[in-house]
Amino acid sequence: MNALHQYLFDTYRAARLGEPPPPAPGTYDVALLRAVRDRRRFDRVVAGRCRAGGDLSLRLRAALHRRHLHRRRHLRHRPPC
Repeated sequence: MNALHQYLFDTYRAARLGEPPPPAPGTYDVALLRAVRDRRRFDRVVAGRCRAGGDLSLRLRAALHRRHLHRRRHLRHRPPC
């Protein structure tokens, strides 16, 4: 039996007993993954093992900005056709 079958059984049982239905499988998966990620970041900070170079989103934003500047510079110096 997989999670969907169990959910269907629980929904049927809740309807028969007049109780609210359980949440669908996967409803809280994203929130759980975020909580795990935040906890691991917190543990690294407390242990003094901060990642060198900062947050991934900041590094990604900086790389995209450099690429955009390089592309603009490259397009500016292109000879006319």
